[in-house]
Amino acid sequence: MKQQKNSDAGIFLWMTYQAMQKMQLDTAAIFASVHLPDQMPDKSIRRANSTQQRFWQAAEQISQDTYIGLHVGAEMPVFRGQVIEYLFLSSETFGEGLVRTLKYQAVLSNAFSLSLTQKDGIAKLTGFNHAVRHYQDCAINLLIQFFKYISEQNFQVQRIELAYPLELHAEEYEAVWHCPVQLGCHEGAIYFNADLLNLASPAAEPELLKIHENMAEQQLEILEKYQLITDIENILASGILESGQFDQEQIAARLGKNPRTLRADLQMIQTSYEKILAQYREKLSRKLLANTQESLDQIVYLTGFSEPSAFSRAFKRWTGETPSTYRQRKQK
Repeated sequence: MKQQKNSDAGIFLWMTYQAMQKMQLDTAAIFASVHLPDQMPDKSIRRANSTQQRFWQAAEQISQDTYIGLHVGAEMPVFRGQVIEYLFLSSETFGEGLVRTLKYQAVLSNAFSLSLTQKDGIAKLTGFNHAVRHYQDCAINLLIQFFKYISEQNFQVQRIELAYPLELHAEEYEAVWHCPVQLGCHEGAIYFNADLLNLASPAAEPELLKIHENMAEQQLEILEKYQLITDIENILASGILESGQFDQEQIAARLGKNPRTLRADLQMIQTSYEKILAQYREKLSRKLLANTQESLDQIVYLTGFSEPSAFSRAFKRWTGETPSTYRQRKQK
């Protein structure tokens, strides 16, 4: 089974930065925790979800706020201008828009797998089970505010269930979300009146809907191409660097692709095999130098370089330091 790498659309971090700036938090220190500069993030760059743990841990420590994700989420601007919004607006009803959004939810984030059910007049949106509480609180708030905006403020939450420890205070959440909140549940869920699903969209347009669905399909296709990076890294981690048999043609064969197809797929996500290889070698080199006592010759071998001088030149280009200087600094 392939290992899927979860990621978020760049607009999520862009909105988070705006909210933190509004709250006058130390964004420089918080963003430095994931090696990002203190400046407005690029909305077009998709971000690995794996950094959320470090990011929100730093945010909590720096702000001294146990509910920092909840409070940042409350200050986020309304989610606008993405294909998800267009799908909603051009659908006949709120319910149709929501179903289409769930179909294409990975465009915004594939860190959740949300689903919609309804029973006895109550609609239930489930799948809020992310390991990072602050990130999830932000995401829930983003959705609630978006649903209110897209429904012209008709959307109202009846209650929210969270799989959080009981020692947290539900009152903190209720003060922001203005509805009953129950902790200690087996999964996270948002409940609302099912009649809202029949709410007509004032901007419904069948022809535009087809265009927007095509846009969403294209974005999902691009997202699938990003999985190629993980697949290539997994191949590089299997030991082939030591063998020297890792040129693009050999990698393409392992992926079951034509080399030309692989090159085109990677160009679609604005990268190349050479870039992926260099980034993987850099990460591996840093890890080996910082955390092991392997000799330089052995590290040269493990990273697939032909000779120490080639490795040293590459490492200096990546880090601005020689391998020896880097190791001494990290292991000091």
